[in-house]
Amino acid sequence: MNISNNKILITGGASGIGLGLTERFIQENNTVIICGRRESVLKEVSDKFPAVITKVCDLSVESERIGLYNWIEENHSDINVLINNAGIQQWMTIEDADFYHRMKNEIKTNIEAPLHLISLFINLKSIKTIINVTSGLSFSPLSKVPVYCATKAFFHSFTLSARHLLKSKNIEVIEMIPPALNTDLGGKGLHDTAPPVSAFIESIFEQLKEGKHELTFGFSEAMVKASAEDLKNTFHRMNPI
Repeated sequence: MNISNNKILITGGASGIGLGLTERFIQENNTVIICGRRESVLKEVSDKFPAVITKVCDLSVESERIGLYNWIEENHSDINVLINNAGIQQWMTIEDADFYHRMKNEIKTNIEAPLHLISLFINLKSIKTIINVTSGLSFSPLSKVPVYCATKAFFHSFTLSARHLLKSKNIEVIEMIPPALNTDLGGKGLHDTAPPVSAFIESIFEQLKEGKHELTFGFSEAMVKASAEDLKNTFHRMNPI
């Protein structure tokens, strides 16, 4: 993937990793479109970066995903990069009274939404690259966020298949695999001691320049390279009895 002169749609591009990507892609001379549920947060980004194009969209809702695609097709049909970054992480247990409801919402946002968007956006002749954001927890789950980990493992597996299936359309599929970073994913303060997003973004862009298709950092790099025994030991360390 060329890191400059693209038109890029970043889902969840107004906060966390998405905001880090937005800032850096702007610096690299790209046109960036971001979408998210909260209009006020999108406005904060556009106030800081006037070149950013914003679109309010709740990706957990099928009709809004279709609306987003139709808006892009009508107004920005030359986008060539789709970054599926939006996701939610919920700390819960199977015994929680609202487990089923929260589980469904997490699956809609983390699985249904990006798969639906991919199936829509590959119809644009301009699309050349799809980047799917998964997680180091795809490989060794943290039981405090059981559904999140499962959705990311699913998305990791799907990304491998999509890379193979979309070769015939000359669409490059890249997997971005972050570790825990200092963001508000899952709730404010939960990841305050994690590495900063800026360090992750810097590493990711170096790997993009190298032409890599699996982008890792810290813990996620270790998980990608881990043996079955390593993964087993990691699981027990993260999930003590």
